[in-house]
Amino acid sequence: MRVLLDTHALLWWTLEESLLSSKARNIIANFDNEVFVSAASVWEIATKFRLGRLPQAAPLAHSLRGQMRKLGFTELPISFVHAETAGLLPGPHRDPFDRMLIAQALTDGLLLVSNESVFDAYNVRRVW
Repeated sequence: MRVLLDTHALLWWTLEESLLSSKARNIIANFDNEVFVSAASVWEIATKFRLGRLPQAAPLAHSLRGQMRKLGFTELPISFVHAETAGLLPGPHRDPFDRMLIAQALTDGLLLVSNESVFDAYNVRRVW
């Protein structure tokens, strides 16, 4: 299975695994699954850390790429198709990071690991 981690799922996996649902933990831990981390999540973590809204991410903020490699996760860059899809998504949900994750999950056929039920309005495959 190919899965994309929402930013909070990534943070909880690396910093506080107990906050993840057991289903999410099992999916991430399964070596048969390819786990993707979006460039949007890296951007979100770095931004929120810089703004002081995510101080617990200090160990990750400057070395997330290295951490992802250690964990065996796959980097998911943002493409023009992702950007166009995110920009054209309907609905009132305004968070640009969430919109990008939704677009990437939809265009790349990825299962999104997230507790965000608002994502369901976009017909994205989501598990929590």
